Amino acid sequence: MKMERILPYARKLLQKAVSQGDIVVDATLGNGHDTVFLADLVGESGHVFGFDVQVQAVQAAQQRLKQQGLLERATLFHAGHEKSAELIPAAYHSKITGAIFNLGYLPGSDKTIVTRPETTVTAIEQLLELMAPEGIIVLVIYHGHEGGAIERDALLEYCHSLDQNLAHVLQYQFINQKNNPPFIVAIEKK
Repeated sequence: MKMERILPYARKLLQKAVSQGDIVVDATLGNGHDTVFLADLVGESGHVFGFDVQVQAVQAAQQRLKQQGLLERATLFHAGHEKSAELIPAAYHSKITGAIFNLGYLPGSDKTIVTRPETTVTAIEQLLELMAPEGIIVLVIYHGHEGGAIERDALLEYCHSLDQNLAHVLQYQFINQKNNPPFIVAIEKK
């Protein structure tokens, strides 16, 4: 297939926005794959701030970073992404160039613990304030689980309402696949 699949396209968007030395956010640590990707992208002089409400996710990301020799490039919080403005030090406000959310549940864990639209929208609002101009927030929206359609609809409504003078918003989605495939909403701050 010539078209980019969802996760590679999410990473391509981040690669366009993030450079060595930048500050980035992994808003949903999950199993740490994006955390490692971001830590590699920002290099030795950059930093990743990561968030997750599950201890299992924080530990998995920490272990994956350690295995790759990247642990010193990240600060991981056992906290929801809606705490980003509070937990990211003020020195980094207005300097964040990229953020990623993988919304839904932690693969291989309790599927009843899921991201919620109200905390996700709060986190997006905070990150838009904390981001540098042309910074990108990438939302990978998994919506096939219980409650996933509610979060999807709330996020799409929120993103459609964003003032075009504040941000560009892109939706990238395969529309003829079965079983509620994930899709991307990317928000670039102006």
